[in-house]
Amino acid sequence: MEKQFPRKDYCKHNKPKFRRQESWRYKRVTDRWRRPHGIDSKMRKKVKGWPASPTTGYRSPKKSRGIHPSGFVETRVQNVEDIIGIDPELQAIRIARTIGGRKRVEILTIAKERGIHVLNPRTIRMSEDLKETEEKGKPSAGAKKN
Repeated sequence: MEKQFPRKDYCKHNKPKFRRQESWRYKRVTDRWRRPHGIDSKMRKKVKGWPASPTTGYRSPKKSRGIHPSGFVETRVQNVEDIIGIDPELQAIRIARTIGGRKRVEILTIAKERGIHVLNPRTIRMSEDLKETEEKGKPSAGAKKN
């Protein structure tokens, strides 16, 4: 397998936005694609000047399916142990949304050390805030509140 896929292998070429018939005309008709069925439908008949319908020719190249636009293969990470088998040349990690702030910071620091690309790092500000709260320290569990 190649190191990070070349751009020409994974980019889609000239795919139009497939629109539902007459969605630009009526507010109540959503833009989401639905196949036209009417007997006089210009879109169903593929009349020139009307929007294109999805066909097999618009499918993306086989190499590019399942690949992030950055050229990396996405891998979901839920804990620090999941980072062990990651190849930084080919794979990028996406931190699971259920991960809390403290564990997220751990995963981000290990990923930075190993040179692994993180697709959803959120903000650096969040990790800095967590570090500040750790430095201040939490009150001990046995301390009385007045």
